Amino acid sequence: MNELRIDRLRWWHLPAVAEMEVAIFGPEAWSEGLLWTELSAGHDYRAVFEGERILGYAGTALSDNEMWLNNIAVDAGARRRGVARMLMDDLIARAKAHGAKALYLEVAVDNVPAQRLYDRYGFVGLGVRKNYYQHTGTDAAVMRMEL
Repeated sequence: MNELRIDRLRWWHLPAVAEMEVAIFGPEAWSEGLLWTELSAGHDYRAVFEGERILGYAGTALSDNEMWLNNIAVDAGARRRGVARMLMDDLIARAKAHGAKALYLEVAVDNVPAQRLYDRYGFVGLGVRKNYYQHTGTDAAVMRMEL
């Protein structure tokens, strides 16, 4: 088995990421075009690779002294291997290196595993955005972590 590594997500990875999006998020999945827009806007996307296979990815946007976690996902077949932890540790280190004072995110209120991960990292709830996810009408919890 190959060792896991983190590297930048590139445009040629987007078809595989878009497939993962559909498998993980269903009707709320980001399209390949939207992912391309994220990269072209200069947002920082990283992926955990095993060989050439993408096991998970996370995207962030930096604004002044705060960073937003735009999305994070781990392939179902790669869960419970520390992939999400690798991504979180990496993006927190990058946020600190860029001088961010806080990290923000939105998470579906029914995504309990993700909320547990964020709790372990010290995120606290700030509020709820009602009907945030357009296709399902699911609310999103807004969370913040001080860096």
